[in-house]
Amino acid sequence: MLHKSIDNIELSYLTIEDYQELKEATEASYLRMQDSYWPKTAIQKLIDIFPDGQVVIKIDGVIAGCALSIVVDYSQFDDNHTYADIITKSSFKNHNNDGDVLYGIEVL
Repeated sequence: MLHKSIDNIELSYLTIEDYQELKEATEASYLRMQDSYWPKTAIQKLIDIFPDGQVVIKIDGVIAGCALSIVVDYSQFDDNHTYADIITKSSFKNHNNDGDVLYGIEVL
């Protein structure tokens, strides 16, 4: 087994400048899923509405993972809600800064 030396691990907020690299990491992670990445407009929307909820892990400056999230008012949903109910066709209109649940929408 080949072991690569890691010099730096960084947790940072996602920026739109990270988009292309995030897209490539997502495609590499979901090889068998066509169009598995978030559109740039969706990532920009997430950054605009809840920048603190969009984070990336970089190893030696290269994105190795991410976590994307929104905050929702859980009283607006029942326990049988779907992922589609939450993300609303990537409009994220259910995001509510005053909500009571941090809802993870992607972990890579």
